[in-house]
Amino acid sequence: MRRSILAFWAATPLLATVPLHAQRAAPPPDIDGYVRQVMAEFDVPGIGLAIVKDGAVVLAKGYGVRQLGESARVDARTLFGIASNTKVFTATALGMLVEEGKLEWDAPVIDYLPWFRLSDPYVTAELTIRDLLVHRSGLGLGAGDLLWWPPSTYDRKEVARRLRYIPLATSFRSAYAYDNVLYLIAGEVIEAVSGLSWEDFITQRILQPVGMTGSNVLHSAAGIEGNVATTHARIDGLVRPIAPFLSDNTNPAGGINSSAEDMAKWVIVQLDSGRIGNDQHLFAERTTRALWSIVTPLTPGTPPPQLAALGANFAGYALGLEIRDFRGHKLVTHTGGLPGYVSRVAMLPDAKLGVVVLTNQESGAAFDAIAWHVLDHYLGVADTDWLRAYRSVMERYEVMMAAADEQTAAQRDTTSHPSRPFEVYAGTYTDPWYGDVNVAMEDGKLVIRFAHTPSLAGDLTHWQYDTFVARWWDRELRADAFVTFILDPAGNIEEAKMRAVSPTTDFSFDFHDLRLTRKPER
Repeated sequence: MRRSILAFWAATPLLATVPLHAQRAAPPPDIDGYVRQVMAEFDVPGIGLAIVKDGAVVLAKGYGVRQLGESARVDARTLFGIASNTKVFTATALGMLVEEGKLEWDAPVIDYLPWFRLSDPYVTAELTIRDLLVHRSGLGLGAGDLLWWPPSTYDRKEVARRLRYIPLATSFRSAYAYDNVLYLIAGEVIEAVSGLSWEDFITQRILQPVGMTGSNVLHSAAGIEGNVATTHARIDGLVRPIAPFLSDNTNPAGGINSSAEDMAKWVIVQLDSGRIGNDQHLFAERTTRALWSIVTPLTPGTPPPQLAALGANFAGYALGLEIRDFRGHKLVTHTGGLPGYVSRVAMLPDAKLGVVVLTNQESGAAFDAIAWHVLDHYLGVADTDWLRAYRSVMERYEVMMAAADEQTAAQRDTTSHPSRPFEVYAGTYTDPWYGDVNVAMEDGKLVIRFAHTPSLAGDLTHWQYDTFVARWWDRELRADAFVTFILDPAGNIEEAKMRAVSPTTDFSFDFHDLRLTRKPER
């Protein structure tokens, strides 16, 4: 799902100054004050925070308000969308089915879903259950997300069926590219072999045994009344409530709503190899090893100087989890992002330590400033002021993004004109995997509408030459896109290409993957 703006950088091999066996279970001093400082700095209305240590809950607490301008407070049971932190639940479910002999990690997906297809027959035949989870199929970054993001009229089965028309961006297993759609396929596998829908399996086989009784498995539940955090984002420079994402098509990739209290229980189970009681296990230790073992290696990046403590020796993607090192310790982690919700789950297995930060505003800087502050406390390290560091990084990031937008504007030739009259560009354009996109003259101007995505509708304003900008009427999308029309030798409009205008546009708006050819008029 939607990722936080800041990339996560793994840690340098610094040794903790306090032996692990001697560490206190108490949270960092004045953690409440620190969290409130972070919230104020990054304009986050509400946060759920959980800390677990040595199999016990140290802290499960809410901060701030569920919605700006209202008095209802966030507490330990307030629900937030955990987004892609759902992925490890899906991976765990598959692991449980492997233990039961109903699946094999390295068996082809088509053994369980004979109808499943990707665009390459070889990849279709060789793609395994494990491959569904590790972002190395050959699909490009966010490929196919426009089938469900923003909410579309396609149902889950049709989204899955249309994957066969998406060209692969790289060869099989050669490159990492984060995707969501193959987790949808993983959900279909769970249903095929267990007889339960993904939603029922996760609820009955995981949430209930773990005691996560306040959590649910539906994106759409973010819109219900009750103890639910309202989604917020910065729109035109101002943080305000926005509409939540309510489509249940991709629940297996990001549909769980949970709280600090319930996520603390989940992290304890993860850190204790699936134990849910003295003599009970949700899953076996071998499943933990599978979930936490790198499958897709990654080259660690170089963090900005302010975040030098996040330099990495190793990094990779396991099964629904990122694996890196943090100050010389193995870090098992993931982020989650949806419109108005972002989160971080981070675990240090050798310290039996975990932290969960849930937010109702799109600030990766906020959840990371808190998460690393907590981990540093238990490791006895105090060489980084994370709040100050992320403030500096975000200031630099905002300057860079503004400069990129200014450069785009500066490259525009404002004296240019379109090759043809506006009405000539009107017509129906179709893409093999998405379907139809309609361009029409309405009230003397061009309007674009994605046939299966109601919110992707807006004005087409001329930019330069034969390029227009789709300015979506729903300004909460923050995803305006260039639309460039291509003419054939006779001057007829033959096809159109799209790409996001701003580099800040979320990768799930994969406009650039569309191959829009004009349909002949009847």
